[in-house]
Amino acid sequence: MSGEPERTDDGRYLVIDGRRWRATDPAIPEARRQELTDILMAWRRDVRRTRGTDEERTSRDGVQAAKVALGERGQPPWWEQTDAERRERWSVDVPRP
Repeated sequence: MSGEPERTDDGRYLVIDGRRWRATDPAIPEARRQELTDILMAWRRDVRRTRGTDEERTSRDGVQAAKVALGERGQPPWWEQTDAERRERWSVDVPRP
């Protein structure tokens, strides 16, 4: 098995266990993509830590904000946004937990 998941022909989705997941916006500069990925993973760890508590909603909102900035969630999808809209989306300040 390779380290990279399968992608759809148009590159917009990853295919994992037969399910499509929106891919990260490929136009995000590498340093920013890595920063947002690090923030996302920190929020995911925080979701595990806060599960079942009053803080869980905040942690899940952090995951959502990071995924939107990466282009993996939100409307319209990254491939329907202008270059300016894409830059604005990934440039937004996403807080760390």
